[in-house]
Order: sequence, then structure tokens, then C-alpha cells
Amino acid sequence: MNAVRIGAAGGLDGLERVDLPDPGAPGPGDIRVRIHASSLNYHDYGVVRSGDPKFRGRIPMSDGAGVVEAVGEGVTEFAAGDAVVSCFFPLWLDGPATTGDFATVPGDGVDGYAREIVVRPATWFTRAPQGYSRAQAATLTTAGLTAWRALVADGGLKAGDSVLTLGTGGVSIFALQIAKAMGATVIATSSSQAKLEKTRALGADHTINYKTEPNWGEAVRRWTGGRGVDHVVEVGGPGTLPQSITAVRNGGHISLIGVLTGRGGEVPTAAMMVKQVRLQGLVVGSRRQQQDFVRGLEATGIAPVIDRSFGLDALAEAFRYEESGSHFGKICVEF
Repeated sequence: MNAVRIGAAGGLDGLERVDLPDPGAPGPGDIRVRIHASSLNYHDYGVVRSGDPKFRGRIPMSDGAGVVEAVGEGVTEFAAGDAVVSCFFPLWLDGPATTGDFATVPGDGVDGYAREIVVRPATWFTRAPQGYSRAQAATLTTAGLTAWRALVADGGLKAGDSVLTLGTGGVSIFALQIAKAMGATVIATSSSQAKLEKTRALGADHTINYKTEPNWGEAVRRWTGGRGVDHVVEVGGPGTLPQSITAVRNGGHISLIGVLTGRGGEVPTAAMMVKQVRLQGLVVGSRRQQQDFVRGLEATGIAPVIDRSFGLDALAEAFRYEESGSHFGKICVEF
């Protein structure tokens, strides 16, 4: 079976195509899935480019979507022919977060989905939304579920709320789509006027170019009549968090998701305290939340935004495209 793994040299140039043995028939509680698509996330990029010896030989990619080919004894949730999508934390089935590392995450602590066939426990997957292509389904595991958890599961998003999204990557575009589908007002930021035009086409009510408006937190407050937004989907980290705190309303909710501007920095704690802001860090979500998300997608008719797809053998090229920052929405690999 065709697969891609991280070679001894590491980095994007160290990705190597390999031919692996077929994993065989599923055992009790397992399912055999033929993988047809994955999608790129910053987490995957970080693993592949890290050069850390612990990743040598690792099959990357956290997201995997495909079709069940066979089920093992005792499996009743799935049947051969079902379209499924992988879970980011395969052992976090329900309830509050209990994970504090990536030891069980496919493509990080264990082998991921840059391969044609896997045999895994049935609980490592959920069904995919009806009518979704394999590539569309592959966008849900990480980016889609992160946005859903930030706004719905944790944020309690409701019609009439206001949402601020930062940038135009996978999480932010999903957040825009989810918020609009649920009756919220959305403010989107980007440094690209062309990308801001695309967010408006998706329903963004107001856009801000953070390159020409560096104090975009104040710009958000002005546009909301001085109130601030109810929710901020914060993917930047320490470099953008102070502006997000300015932009959010008193008692508002900031979902801290990304570290695109670095892993550490100053936080205006006094402003957070006075505004009584709820700042919540999160990493993707549980299997139950993914099942809720799938039902939500089917109810709203949201279609993931896919910028471009590559073949599995062009995975390094796909990561370089992600590295360029020119994409809008998700980048996928299909095979």
C-alpha cells in the first residue's frame, strides 16, 4: 500500500514515499478503512518540518476521510460502504477535556493518514456528513471541529451574537461559515484585500485589513458601537491577543486556538480582569463533539471551502503551498 512517511533527514524534503504491507482484516472492535483524502493543518506542518528524531518514520497527517471496507466482530456502528472521518483525539470520546499532550494523535504520537488503508478501532472515526466528498469530509477532523467547539460547544453561540475571526485559514473560514449559518454577525480580518473580498462573499458583515489598521481591536469596537464582539476566534497567539482583548465585549469569550505569532508573550491581564473576559485555550475536541458537528453540518448545509488539492505523492508541495500563506480555507490531498 502507498504511504508517505517522515524520513531520517526530517523536514519537507525528507518526506518519502514508501510501499507498506497491507494491514489485513479488522480484528474485534476494529474497522478497515480505505483512506481517500486528508487535509493540511498547521499542526501537521509543525510535525513534518520539526526535524525532531522522535518523528522519524512517522506517517503524518491527523485528518483522514474514506470508506469502510470491512468491520470486525462486535462493530455495530459502521458497515462496509460507510463514509467516515477520523477523530483527532481518538481516545477522548466524550465529556470534559482530559488530554494534555499529543501522544495519541494520529500523525504525531502515532501514525497518521498519509496512507491508503488503515485498521483502527471503530471509535477512532465518526460517520461523515451525507453528501460530502472525501476531501470535504477530511477538513472536519481538526479545523472544522476546532471552530465548532470554539463557537458552539464552548462558546454557546446563538443567533444575534457577534463573532470576530482572524485571518483566512481553515479554522477561521469554518468559524465564519458556522457563525453565519447560526444567525451571528461576523467581522473578519486579513492583510489581503482579495481575501477580504472572499470573506464578504461568504457572508462576512464587516472586514478589516490589519496591515492598514494595526489597531484593529479599536476598529472592531467602533464598528460594534463601542460594545465589542461576543466571541473572538483567536488563532494568532501572543502577537494578536492584546488586540483581541480590546475587541471583545465585557464578559465576552475568546477562544485561544493558535500560536501563529509565537508560543509566549505578554498578556494584558489587567484588561482581561477589568473586562471579565473568558479566555479559553482549546485543542480540537471530542468524538461526541465531532458527531454533533456532523449533524450541525447536515442541518445547515455548510460546504467546506477547499482552496486546492494535491496528490499524496505531492504532499511536500502541498505543505510548501501552505507555508506560502496564499491559500484561502483548506488545502487537501486526495488519493
